[in-house]
Amino acid sequence: MKYSNCFAKTSKMAPADADSANAKFLVQAGFVDQTMAGVYTWLPFGLSVLRKVEQIVREEMNALGALEIFMPSLHPKEFWEATNRWDNVGFHFKTHSQTDKDYALGASHEEVVTPLVKKFIESYKSLPFATYQINTKFRDELRAKSGVLRGREFRMKDMYSFHTNQEDLSAFYQKTLEAYVRAYNRCGLNVKVAEASGGVFTKNMSHEFQALTDAGEDTILACSKCEFGQNVEVATVKDGDACPKCGSSIVTVKGIEIGNIFDLGTKYSDAFDLNFTDENGERKKVLMGCYGIGTSRLVGAIVEACHDEKGMIWPKSVAPFQVHLVTLNSKDDAVRENIMGTADDLVRDLEAQGVEVLWDDREDVSPGAKFADADLIGAPLRVIVSEKSLKEESVEWKERAGTESRLVKLADVLEEIKEFVK
Repeated sequence: MKYSNCFAKTSKMAPADADSANAKFLVQAGFVDQTMAGVYTWLPFGLSVLRKVEQIVREEMNALGALEIFMPSLHPKEFWEATNRWDNVGFHFKTHSQTDKDYALGASHEEVVTPLVKKFIESYKSLPFATYQINTKFRDELRAKSGVLRGREFRMKDMYSFHTNQEDLSAFYQKTLEAYVRAYNRCGLNVKVAEASGGVFTKNMSHEFQALTDAGEDTILACSKCEFGQNVEVATVKDGDACPKCGSSIVTVKGIEIGNIFDLGTKYSDAFDLNFTDENGERKKVLMGCYGIGTSRLVGAIVEACHDEKGMIWPKSVAPFQVHLVTLNSKDDAVRENIMGTADDLVRDLEAQGVEVLWDDREDVSPGAKFADADLIGAPLRVIVSEKSLKEESVEWKERAGTESRLVKLADVLEEIKEFVK
């Protein structure tokens, strides 16, 4: 992609009201645009990252055997009344039609998925199964803040599982926990799984997934050695205590919640009379689990964990481009033609190998401004083609996460990039 063809470009100034790294850099780099508090348009670069994050999540859910669906965002009032959440949950938007029929905009989908599967479950032979969606959600946040971390409109993957017994539910719950950790690791994040409250979803304890970063809002009591962790709101340990699992020291860390999983029991099955017939012909309640990942929030968390003072440092797996190609112009027409021709050949060869390239081909921008934009955008690798590099039959190679640059021969650069982006 040529940068000159992109309508959404970087800005020299960060938003004046930016209260977090992601709020600053995503807007300044032209990844998102704020429509109003808590609501964003995802521009081409940002949408590319979001799609890659969602594809990683989708692959992990598919590997669990879950089937993808797409549920409506407009929910009838009676569904939420059935679970006693119409008036008792304050985070959802309510609206009504021209005929004064009341609706909710989907903040979660338990009230939709439960009556949905009721139409298809007959007996134990129909169970277990899991289904998920990646959809837009709406929540009436009192104070939308921290960029895409706390929005009023956001993207989310929510999965629901249905079981005949607790043993089966618990086994799937654990498999999902492990799949979540894999997904986050693939996105380049270090996460801590923490015990947490079930909130408005269930009276049971739950688990939340915290991206460890000093920018986090949540406080976690975590073992310095093993996987033990608890949200401070439910903690049974304090800083400096011995870990109840391994005896090592408990430390206090900050995190950004990027997912949670819940054992719902029969809460929603009771509300919607979701039953199955067991092997003995008896009618029993279906046990449910629900599992959420805020995918747009996950993008923000990646920025919070992967940035420096110059801009974002995208992990290779979710970067909008693997290579940011910069051409430095020359006043000499023949040299300029050689630079642009070399760059054009390089882009064509890289894209033929499936490497995504952003080519900063702008002719009226200084080298310093191009380098600053490359640091801000944060592609893993910057490759510079210039008169100086071509005299050495080379390009200049600079990794975003590193500090040093080096020359790589044109004859070798394709193979080196191919190896780098693996």
